[in-house]
Amino acid sequence: MIYLASQSPRRAELLQQIGVEYQVYDGAIDETKLDSESPEEYVTRMAETKARVAFTAIAKTQASAVVLAADTTIAIDGEIIGKPVDRDDCCRILRRLSGRQHLVLTAVALAGGNLLESRLTRNQVSFRVLQASEIAAYCASREPMDKAGAYAIQGKAAVFVERLEGSYSAVMGLPLCETAELLRRADIEIFEL
Repeated sequence: MIYLASQSPRRAELLQQIGVEYQVYDGAIDETKLDSESPEEYVTRMAETKARVAFTAIAKTQASAVVLAADTTIAIDGEIIGKPVDRDDCCRILRRLSGRQHLVLTAVALAGGNLLESRLTRNQVSFRVLQASEIAAYCASREPMDKAGAYAIQGKAAVFVERLEGSYSAVMGLPLCETAELLRRADIEIFEL
């Protein structure tokens, strides 16, 4: 049995897209960034920690369980841009991303038995220059309030994106190519080609 250590509906949709059957595991970890951590180190540690913690809990009753976890963060100028705390913070974040390129980092990790493997994706997203009225309207929509970097590429903010270099699914929150690779290494079936 595979467990998805995430409450993200986007990650669930992406797993369904490639034909993976799973159960959701709801658990929480401390997501505090360490002082010396780079954005890449942080997002990888978060995905691995989520997978390890969930596997440890589930393995008490299901030793053969496999856990998939992921984490996504946005970085600009080497700084992690988290989820907005309120509407004003949302507007501030989007003003900072306006007309610039930023990095979307998504790590995916798989834990099971003695296995803990992860993959990191680096994706460059360029936003066009955003009008103040667009930023205000988008933040008022509530869509960005639980999203790293204050936007969802698969939602209304798709109109902000001028260019994407990398994986669309990774920017959504689950890099499907890397996820499929990890699942195959653990003998988890995805759809047949």
